[in-house]
Amino acid sequence: MSYATLSQLKAALRVPSSDTVDDSTLQLALDAASEAIIVHCGRTFGTAATDTSRVFAAGKTDVVEVDDLSSITAVYFSDDGSTWNITTDYQAEPLNGISDGIAFPTTRLRTTNAFTWPVRGGLQTVKVTGKFAFGSIPTSVKQAEIMQAIRWFKRPDAPFGVTFGEMGGLRVSRVDPDIASMLEPYTRPRMAL
Repeated sequence: MSYATLSQLKAALRVPSSDTVDDSTLQLALDAASEAIIVHCGRTFGTAATDTSRVFAAGKTDVVEVDDLSSITAVYFSDDGSTWNITTDYQAEPLNGISDGIAFPTTRLRTTNAFTWPVRGGLQTVKVTGKFAFGSIPTSVKQAEIMQAIRWFKRPDAPFGVTFGEMGGLRVSRVDPDIASMLEPYTRPRMAL
């Protein structure tokens, strides 16, 4: 699954839509770029069609980190199955769904009132049901995917890491700083457990 479309990639390469010779290779480059973005950012962009349940280990008594949630249906103690009240027992964060001016899904649940998450040395204690997904595909993620797909599609033209064009020789770096910059706000920090 790619975030950008084949027609968007072809437009960026200035390939006419009627030219279908490289369509399968271009689609492969898009799909590979999408997978690389998922790995780099530590999240999947887009929407989830149905609710699913996942379990999490609380690291603190007042906060549990969760996978991206675009909507929450229920939160339970995984031990006894008791349900928490969505409006009074915890709050979804980031507050208002905004972080640094960018719309984000829920990534943390913080307890309210006198409730606490059970912390049991990394054991799963919280079960969440909802739509696990970022909820949208940011424009900069689509653009980064197109740029990365172009790099990989053109890579056979630079087998030793150097390509030649109007400006002479150009070294093809391993990580494009523009792509890294576009994805940086959406990259989840990696933590050791």
